[in-house]
Formats: sequence, structure tokens, C-alpha cells
Amino acid sequence: MAQQADTTAMRRAVELAARGLGATSPNPVVGCVITDASGHRVGEGWHQRAGGPHAEVHALREAGVLARGGTAYVTLEPCNHTGRTGPCAQALIEAGISRVVYAVGDPNPQATGGADTLRAAGTEVSQGLLADEAETVNIAWLTSVRRGRPFVRWKYAATLDGRIAAADGTSRWISSAESRADVHRLRAEADAVVVGSGTARADDPHLAVRDVEGAVQPLRVVVDTEASAVKPGARILDDAAPTLIAIAEDAEGPLTTAAGAVTAEVVRLPRAERGLSVPALLDALHARGVRSVLLEGGPTLAGAFIAAGAVDEVVGYLAPVLLGAGPAALADAGISTITDALRLDVTETAHIGSDLRITATLKGA
Repeated sequence: MAQQADTTAMRRAVELAARGLGATSPNPVVGCVITDASGHRVGEGWHQRAGGPHAEVHALREAGVLARGGTAYVTLEPCNHTGRTGPCAQALIEAGISRVVYAVGDPNPQATGGADTLRAAGTEVSQGLLADEAETVNIAWLTSVRRGRPFVRWKYAATLDGRIAAADGTSRWISSAESRADVHRLRAEADAVVVGSGTARADDPHLAVRDVEGAVQPLRVVVDTEASAVKPGARILDDAAPTLIAIAEDAEGPLTTAAGAVTAEVVRLPRAERGLSVPALLDALHARGVRSVLLEGGPTLAGAFIAAGAVDEVVGYLAPVLLGAGPAALADAGISTITDALRLDVTETAHIGSDLRITATLKGA
């Protein structure tokens, strides 16, 4: 059983790792704490941006000579390869670290092996301390490596009876101001925010992050199959954040005929039975370095993602409101009988303003 001091240090490393959410892709978020030979904390750091020093390097710099003979607590196995930065396993060895405790093994075949390198140099190594917590904070990157596609978090806001708008289409505002602010936190943690053509027409969304200090703006993505929903002057076409519009390979809408009308990148993707191919969209985003997606689209797009098996987490904001009519949060997802229903494991509930926020993952995921 880990000593309390080990647990405390690793929990701090997990907290540090979370500071990098939304800013490190295509790299993971990682935190590191270093204690000296007597167990006193002398250095800490986190991976702050892609291409910048890794968490271990920041912590070693702060610790200086006090790192010699000490312990490094790292949320992810120290890397073993040279990319834009050097291998962290070697940096720990050269600093004289005598013991390394890491939470989660590195599944990236290009970077794994750091633990073996450390052991070969005589460093004591152990794995698994607070693995669940470290996995949770780094779930987007871990999912992208293991599945070869971005992690997808579907967010929606609905009344207590499951409506996302009234019968006349009005929806502002179902959720509280506090919930809407919380959504900006989710956007800040994501690499891309995705909506469909229905949302683009109805809401003219902006999708950029507001009021989150130091936020890196995510890629704004509109799934506009027929190339007809995003019009010149749309808010999503401003310079607040980059924008990508996904259209069908054979689309002949205004985007393809009005030269210069849209100041955004356009990608052509194959059609699916309904709309665009979700796997193709995720492949295109993954190729652009996107490791986490916040799906904010309406019920049709959400249904397409669910049907494609491409939703990893659901975040629902339930408002204490009843409408009785209007569109539901989820449209056809290919589920026709109760035995095929997707069962969820609730991982968190929280009161946000007057609303209840429920976070859940697919059962068994």
C-alpha cells in the first residue's frame, strides 16, 4: 500500500496535469512533482503546450540540485523518445532521481519504454498509484492513442422532460447563466467544438471560448453536408478562432460556388446514410492534431455520432423546466428496441446554478 506522502504527491501531480487541458494537443496532459531525498517537495511542473518542455523538465528545473537522490511522481510514464523535446526518462536519470512513481503507462508505441530505461539505469520504478485519477484527467489523449480517433464528449442542455427547445423553436435560455459559463470551460478543454447545419441555421453560433483566462481557442467545426448552412457574415467566420466546414464530396451548395464568400477551411468527406460519415470526420480532425471534441450539435448530429459508436462521454445540463413539446435532445440513433438501449454509468452529478449537470460514460467503456 502506498504511503500517504506518495499519494499526496501524486494527487498534486494530477492537479497540475489538469492545467494543461486544451493546450497540449496532440500531446498528453502530464503533471510531475519532485521530492528531495528527505521527502520534501522541491519541484513541480506540468506540460503547458505542445512543443514546449514536458512536465518532468519543468519540475527538474525548479528542483535543481535538490532532485539528486529524490523521487519523481509523474501522471504518465516518462517518455523514452526524442521528438521536439528530449526523452524525459533520460532527463530524470541525469538529474540523479533515485525513484520514479508513475500512474499510467504510456500506450504510445513511439514513446513507451521509459520505465525500462529507468530501471536499466538503476532507478527504482513503480506504476499504478492513483491510476484512475490520472487516467480521467488524460482521458482525451489516451482515447485518441488507443482508438485512433479523438475523444468525443457530447454536451447538451435540456428541460427536465428532455426538450432542447419549445415547439416554436425558441430555446434561449433553457439552462442557467452558470451552466452556460460552465460550457465555456468545456470548450476551453477541447481541441474542437462541433455543430451541425441545423444549429448553424437556427442559432448562428459563435463557438469561441469566452471568459476563461489563458484559454487556447478550439477549432470550430460545422458539419454542413450540403454546403448551404454557413452564410457569409456568419459569426463562426470571424477571426476569434479557426474554423473548419465539413461538406459532402459531391456538395454543390453556395460554399463551392461563391468564391471567396467563406473565410474558413473546407474539407470534403464521404456521405453516410444520413449526412456525412462520422468516422471520416473524426479521421480528418485527428489528422489535424485534434485529440478531443466537444459535440454541441443538435439532436440529429448527436444521433449520428451515437449511431456510429463515437460518443465517449455525455454531459447533460438538466434545467428545472417543463415544456411538454418541442425537439428532444437526441434524434434517431439507430436504437429501435429497449434491449439495444445504450446504458450509461453516471460518473458525476453537480448543481450548476439552478441546473443539474450529469456526466456519464457508456457502460463498460
